Amino acid sequence: MPTYVAVDLGADSGRVLAGEFDGERLAVSEAHRFANVPVRVLGGLHWDVLRLLADVRDGIARVAADRRITSVGVDAWGNDFGLVDRDLRLLANPRHHRDPYTAGLTDLVSSQEQYEVTGVQPLPINTACQLLAHVTSPLLGAADRLVMLPDLFTLWLSGEVLTERTIASTSQLLDARTGRWAGDLISRLGLPTRLFGGDVVEPGTVAGPLLDDSGRPGAARVVAVAGHDTASAVAALPVTPSSGSAGYISCGTWSLVGVETGAPITSRESRLAGFTNEGGVLGTVRFLRNLNGLWLLQECRRAWGTRASYADLVAEAATSPAFGPLIDPGHLGFLEPGDMPARVAAFCRSTGQPVPEGRAETVRCILESLACSYRLALEQAEALTGLPVEAVHLVGGGAASDTLCQLTADLGGRPVLAGPVEATGIGNLLVQVMACGGLGSLADLREVVRRSFPPRPFVPDGRREPYEAAYERFRLLTGIDSFWSKVAQTSLTTDG
Repeated sequence: MPTYVAVDLGADSGRVLAGEFDGERLAVSEAHRFANVPVRVLGGLHWDVLRLLADVRDGIARVAADRRITSVGVDAWGNDFGLVDRDLRLLANPRHHRDPYTAGLTDLVSSQEQYEVTGVQPLPINTACQLLAHVTSPLLGAADRLVMLPDLFTLWLSGEVLTERTIASTSQLLDARTGRWAGDLISRLGLPTRLFGGDVVEPGTVAGPLLDDSGRPGAARVVAVAGHDTASAVAALPVTPSSGSAGYISCGTWSLVGVETGAPITSRESRLAGFTNEGGVLGTVRFLRNLNGLWLLQECRRAWGTRASYADLVAEAATSPAFGPLIDPGHLGFLEPGDMPARVAAFCRSTGQPVPEGRAETVRCILESLACSYRLALEQAEALTGLPVEAVHLVGGGAASDTLCQLTADLGGRPVLAGPVEATGIGNLLVQVMACGGLGSLADLREVVRRSFPPRPFVPDGRREPYEAAYERFRLLTGIDSFWSKVAQTSLTTDG
C-alpha cells in the first residue's frame, strides 16, 4: 500500500505523519512530534529552522524504517520566510512574525489599493511588512531569492527551489487574481524584484526526488502540497457537494474563520471588516478572518507555569459558571507574548466586568470569547459574500475540545461539525495522493475525508436567550456596531 509522509510545522510544535491510502480510506499515524521553540538572539526572535530540519529528517527516517515512502510534502504557517543566496544557502535564521520589528505600507501604497491587488489585510506580521524592515539590512543586499517557510523545507529535502501559491498568498505580495507575484506593487515598495524569481506553482506540483542527508536522490518524491497549513486544513473539510456553503474554523494557535469562494472579494467593506483572500487547492479562495486562537491558552499555561495539559485546563473551565466576563480576543494587548491571565483580568476590569477568579474562570472567559468572535466573523462573511452558512466545520487542535465545540454551537446558533483534528496533515497527505493520480478532484478528496474521519456533530442549545444576551455583550465590548455605523456615515458622505 502506498505510504505518504506529511510534514506539518506549526508555530508551537511540528509533527511528521504517515498516511496509507487503500483507494477508499486514508489511515494516518504519527511518526514523530517535536517542539518548535523560537530563539532570541541580540534582541530579535528567530525560528530555529535547522533544529526543525533535523526533527523533520528524523521523522521521515522513522517512517522509512519499515515502509516504502511514495512522497513527502511540507506545510507550515504563513508570512515568515528565509532569504537564500545564489547558491541556495540560507543567509540567516528567519525572524519570528511576533517579533515587533516590522514596518507599515501606508506611506507607500494605500491600504485599499494594495488590498485590491493582493486581497490581503495590511498587518505588521505580513511578509511585505517584514521585508520593508529589512530594506537597510545587508541581508537583503546579499539575498538572491525569498523562500517562504514550507518552500524552504521543500528546497532542503529536494534540492529544488520553488514558490507554492497558497503560501505565497499570505505574503501581501501575490496578485490574488492572477496567482503571480505582484511585480508593480513589489517595485513601488522598493523591494528587489530578483527575490521573486521563478513561477508560482499550484498545490500538487512535484518538486523533485527526496534527497538523503548526503544529497543523493531516492525513489520517493517531494511534492509541493498546499504549503499554507490552513489551505491544507480547508482542503480536508468533510463537506458534501450538496451541503451548500459551509463555514469553517481552523483552530490552532490562530483561528482562521471564513468561507470558501471561487474568486477574491476585495471591496472596501471586506477590507474594513478584516477579511483576507488566501489561495486554496484547485483555484479556490479562502475568504477569512485571521483571529486569535489557542495562543491565548498557550500563553496562560506558560504564565501559570503549570504542567496541566490543555485538555485539563479546558475540563476545569467546563465546570466554571457560564455567561461570565468576556474579552475581545483581537485586542492588541492579547497579540504579543506576556502575562496573559493578568491581561485578561485587566481587560475585564477596564470594561467594568467582574475579574475572573482563578484558572478555570479565566479559561472559561477565553473559550466563550473565542466562540463569540467566531460567530461575528461568520456573520460578516455571510453578509459580504451573500453565501448563507448553515453549518460550521471546526478542524484543527480546537476540534479535540468538546467544550469549545459546544460553546461554538451554542453561542453561534449553528450546528458544528468537529474534526478532523489533524485536518492540516490529512489535507497535506491527500494532495500528495492527487499528485500521484490517486484522486481526481477536490470533491473526491473530501469524500475520502468523510469516509475516513466522520465529523462529530454538536447541536446548539435550544435555550437561546442567555446565549444571545452574551453575544450582544460581546458586540458591545468590541464596538463593532459603532464602528460600522461610522463606516456607513463615511460612505454616505463620500458618495454624496
